Amino acid sequence: MNRIIALVVAVVVVLFVGSSMMFVVDERHAGVISQHGEGAPEIVLPGLHFKLPPPFQTLTLIDTRTLTLDEPGSDRFSTSDKNDVLVNTVIKYRVADPLKLFESNEKNTQTAQERLAALARTALSAAFTKRTLSDALGEQQDISTEARKIVEQPAAAFGVELVDLQLTRIDFPPAVADSVYKRMIAARQQAAAEERAKGTADADAVKADADRQQQAILADAYKEAQTVKGEGDAQAASIAAEAYGVDPQFYQFYQSLEAYKKTFGAGDVMVVDPNSDFFRFMRSPNGGAPSGTDATPELARKR
Repeated sequence: MNRIIALVVAVVVVLFVGSSMMFVVDERHAGVISQHGEGAPEIVLPGLHFKLPPPFQTLTLIDTRTLTLDEPGSDRFSTSDKNDVLVNTVIKYRVADPLKLFESNEKNTQTAQERLAALARTALSAAFTKRTLSDALGEQQDISTEARKIVEQPAAAFGVELVDLQLTRIDFPPAVADSVYKRMIAARQQAAAEERAKGTADADAVKADADRQQQAILADAYKEAQTVKGEGDAQAASIAAEAYGVDPQFYQFYQSLEAYKKTFGAGDVMVVDPNSDFFRFMRSPNGGAPSGTDATPELARKR
């Protein structure tokens, strides 16, 4: 019976030792075998491998996939104009050198995320400190790019490749959110008022320029009209003079008709001697001298 028990114990020990010596590394990981004492660690690629049982050799599996670091909660940063903001950050990274990561973190690969998060917080703090609140809100992508460039080199020093760093949210602490929103509203209202004033000034300038152009066009038109009118009057006078030279009697008759039209169309009451020279073409088609009397014409007008 004792032999059977001893045999079972021996088989169990052999199986335990054998299982601790044989291991499999899949494609998602890289294995690091560390030696007991001062031995240098070794990296093993995916596949079936053997090692000495603990404590002579220890296996550490390191995930080499692209991982996401999205810590719950927000980090608080201050802007150059002394405003606090709460920022949520998402970091994507992968272990590019598992052996370097293992050695630089004193064989504790979990501290890699903590070191990466600390580097990101330091880089973001420097980026926000250089910007005002309004600039920070409008330059989130620039802040992300700037912080990523700062983190890349020190992360590579412990075997981590920084794939991406993005800001997912920027918010204000509850205690200052209301005052910040009021300042933002006031700033936008001031900017809108300045734009409206600028628009009004531009409109006045356009209107004044249009008025000047209108006056110039009217002046040119009046000048041209006066020139045309003068030329017309000159032509009319020339035609009249020519007509007077051809038939003086007809010209006098025409002029008398124009005078009758202007006089009798005015709506006035006239008292005049019918034998006056003014009515000579009414008495005779040829405008002969009035017959009869030497009476003096008398003219009176009443409105």
